[in-house]
Amino acid sequence: QVQLAESGGGLVQPGGSLRLSCAASGFMFSIFAMGWYRQAPGKQREMVAGISGGGKTNYADSMKGRFTISRDNAKNTVYLQMNSLKPEDTAIYYCNARYSVGGDSAYEYWGQGTQVTVSS
Repeated sequence: QVQLAESGGGLVQPGGSLRLSCAASGFMFSIFAMGWYRQAPGKQREMVAGISGGGKTNYADSMKGRFTISRDNAKNTVYLQMNSLKPEDTAIYYCNARYSVGGDSAYEYWGQGTQVTVSS
Protein backbone atom coordinates (compact mmCIF):
# COMPACT_ATOMS: atom_id res chain seq x y z
CA GLN A 1 0.00 0.00 0.00
CA VAL A 2 1.41 3.35 -1.05
CA GLN A 3 1.71 5.96 1.64
CA LEU A 4 3.13 9.46 1.72
CA ALA A 5 3.04 10.88 5.22
CA GLU A 6 3.88 14.56 5.63
CA SER A 7 4.90 16.08 8.93
CA GLY A 8 6.52 19.20 10.29
CA GLY A 9 3.90 21.80 9.51
CA GLY A 10 2.64 24.30 12.02
CA LEU A 11 2.45 27.94 12.99
CA VAL A 12 5.55 30.08 12.59
CA GLN A 13 6.23 33.79 12.72
CA PRO A 14 7.31 35.71 9.63
CA GLY A 15 11.02 35.25 9.07
CA GLY A 16 11.00 31.90 10.80
CA SER A 17 11.82 28.43 9.53
CA LEU A 18 10.16 25.05 9.27
CA ARG A 19 11.31 21.69 7.99
CA LEU A 20 8.75 19.46 6.37
CA SER A 21 9.25 15.73 6.01
CA CYS A 22 7.51 13.20 3.83
CA ALA A 23 7.96 9.54 4.68
CA ALA A 24 7.19 7.24 1.78
CA SER A 25 6.34 3.57 1.67
CA GLY A 26 4.85 1.02 -0.68
CA PHE A 27 6.81 1.87 -3.81
CA MET A 28 10.38 2.04 -5.07
CA PHE A 29 11.19 5.44 -3.61
CA SER A 30 14.66 5.86 -5.11
CA ILE A 31 13.47 5.88 -8.74
CA PHE A 32 10.62 8.31 -8.20
CA ALA A 33 10.88 12.04 -8.63
CA MET A 34 9.63 13.68 -5.46
CA GLY A 35 8.11 17.08 -5.07
CA TRP A 36 6.41 19.50 -2.77
CA TYR A 37 3.33 21.41 -3.83
CA ARG A 38 1.18 23.84 -1.94
CA GLN A 39 -2.33 25.17 -2.07
CA ALA A 40 -3.44 28.37 -0.38
CA PRO A 41 -7.10 29.12 0.29
CA GLY A 42 -8.85 30.15 -2.89
CA LYS A 43 -5.83 29.41 -5.05
CA GLN A 44 -4.73 26.60 -7.30
CA ARG A 45 -2.18 24.06 -6.22
CA GLU A 46 1.32 25.12 -7.25
CA MET A 47 4.68 23.43 -7.45
CA VAL A 48 7.14 24.45 -4.75
CA ALA A 49 10.17 22.27 -5.40
CA GLY A 50 11.13 18.98 -6.99
CA ILE A 51 13.99 16.52 -6.80
CA SER A 52 14.79 13.68 -9.16
CA GLY A 53 15.81 10.21 -8.08
CA GLY A 54 19.38 11.25 -8.80
CA GLY A 55 19.13 14.39 -6.72
CA LYS A 56 18.64 17.09 -9.34
CA THR A 57 16.50 19.88 -7.90
CA ASN A 58 14.22 22.55 -9.26
CA TYR A 59 12.27 25.31 -7.57
CA ALA A 60 9.49 27.73 -8.25
CA ASP A 61 10.98 31.18 -8.72
CA SER A 62 9.43 32.63 -5.57
CA MET A 63 11.02 29.90 -3.42
CA LYS A 64 14.55 30.02 -4.81
CA GLY A 65 17.04 30.93 -2.13
CA ARG A 66 14.57 30.38 0.70
CA PHE A 67 13.52 26.74 0.33
CA THR A 68 15.69 23.66 -0.03
CA ILE A 69 14.46 20.24 -1.06
CA SER A 70 16.46 17.13 -0.27
CA ARG A 71 15.96 13.40 -0.08
CA ASP A 72 17.35 10.46 1.82
CA ASN A 73 16.82 7.33 -0.24
CA ALA A 74 17.97 5.14 2.64
CA LYS A 75 15.12 6.49 4.76
CA ASN A 76 12.58 6.82 1.92
CA THR A 77 12.08 10.41 2.99
CA VAL A 78 12.02 13.77 1.25
CA TYR A 79 12.45 17.04 3.08
CA LEU A 80 11.63 20.68 2.51
CA GLN A 81 13.62 23.19 4.52
CA MET A 82 11.81 26.51 4.50
CA ASN A 83 13.56 29.66 5.68
CA SER A 84 12.62 33.32 5.74
CA LEU A 85 8.97 32.39 5.71
CA LYS A 86 6.41 34.98 4.68
CA PRO A 87 2.69 35.21 5.35
CA GLU A 88 2.08 34.42 1.67
CA ASP A 89 3.74 31.02 2.23
CA THR A 90 0.69 30.03 4.28
CA ALA A 91 -0.83 26.98 2.61
CA ILE A 92 -1.35 23.28 2.83
CA TYR A 93 1.85 21.60 1.64
CA TYR A 94 1.58 18.31 -0.21
CA CYS A 95 4.16 15.67 -0.95
CA ASN A 96 4.15 14.20 -4.45
CA ALA A 97 5.82 11.17 -5.96
CA ARG A 98 5.96 10.64 -9.71
CA TYR A 99 7.53 8.11 -12.04
CA SER A 100 7.10 8.57 -15.75
CA VAL A 101 6.75 5.40 -17.80
CA GLY A 102 6.75 7.21 -21.11
CA GLY A 103 4.51 9.60 -22.99
CA ASP A 104 1.82 10.94 -20.72
CA SER A 105 1.75 7.85 -18.53
CA ALA A 106 3.10 7.96 -15.01
CA TYR A 107 2.68 6.53 -11.58
CA GLU A 108 1.79 9.42 -9.29
CA TYR A 109 0.96 9.57 -5.62
CA TRP A 110 -0.02 12.35 -3.22
CA GLY A 111 0.12 12.79 0.51
CA GLN A 112 -2.68 14.17 2.64
CA GLY A 113 -0.94 17.49 3.21
CA THR A 114 0.36 19.42 6.18
CA GLN A 115 -0.73 22.92 7.13
CA VAL A 116 1.84 25.70 7.27
CA THR A 117 0.71 29.00 8.73
CA VAL A 118 2.98 32.04 8.78
CA SER A 119 1.59 34.69 11.06
CA SER A 120 2.59 36.98 13.89
